[in-house]
Parts: sequence; structure tokens; C-alpha cells
Amino acid sequence: MTALSALIAALYAGLTAALAPLSFGPVQFRVAEALTLLPFFIPEAVPGLFVGCLLSNMLGGFGLVDIILGSAATLLAAWLTARARNIWLAALPPVLVNALVVGGYVAILSDTPIALSMLYIGASQALICCGMGIPLALGIRRSGIIDRFMEAKRPRG
Repeated sequence: MTALSALIAALYAGLTAALAPLSFGPVQFRVAEALTLLPFFIPEAVPGLFVGCLLSNMLGGFGLVDIILGSAATLLAAWLTARARNIWLAALPPVLVNALVVGGYVAILSDTPIALSMLYIGASQALICCGMGIPLALGIRRSGIIDRFMEAKRPRG
């Protein structure tokens, strides 16, 4: 499980760093957030997303506040996503938690009106989670990779 979490963390951090101009700031489009739907199918994605976000926020963003609050928001959203009843409801936690938490502190740190900041963050999260995350998660599920992984991790004997 540690390897899978590490892989997801590396993917998240790598995507965020590679697309850094889009990933940080008062208006952000963090493509790596498409991975936030993975906990719905893969519970091991929860710590991977947390660590990936933590590493990403250490590279750029809004400093210690972003490192702590942004990473905690990702952890909470991933935990809630893992408990959702269907993929459509699984997209709500990353959108709502990030809009409220990240949008709230980004407004304060960037001197942006709070409603606009929450709207910017929430809208970008919704576009990424629904437009990229759901298709990605469903594609991974349909590919059978998850089933093969789960079968491989079962103890033999």
C-alpha cells in the first residue's frame, strides 16, 4: 500500500510542479486535483493525495498557511471522497472543501474578496473534478487495473 500511496503522491506533486503557473495563486487551475477522485475506488489514495499536496504546497503557493491548511483540506476531502456513495457525490468533497478552506485563506493572503476567491477555487475544482477527475477515475476502474492490484495484494496461501 505504501508504494501505491507514494506513486499517487509523486503524480500529484509532479503534475502540480510541471504546471506551476496554473497550480498556484488566487486563481488556480491545479490539474493534479483530477486525482482527488481516486479515493472513491482506491482508499490508499488518501495518504498519497495528502503527501502530494503537502509537497506541492512546499514548492510554491502561499507558504506555511498553504502547506498546513491546503494539505489538511486535501486530506479531509480525500477522506470524505473515499466514503461517498457514488462517483458523482465523490466529486463534491474536493470541490466544497477546497472552495471553503483554500478559497478562504487565499482571499485573506491575496487581498481578494472572499466570495470571489471561493468562487474561483470552487469553479476550478468543479471543472477539474467533474471534467477530468470523474472520467479519469472511471477509466481507471474500467481498465481493470484496480481489480488486478487488489488481487495481487491478497495474501497467497
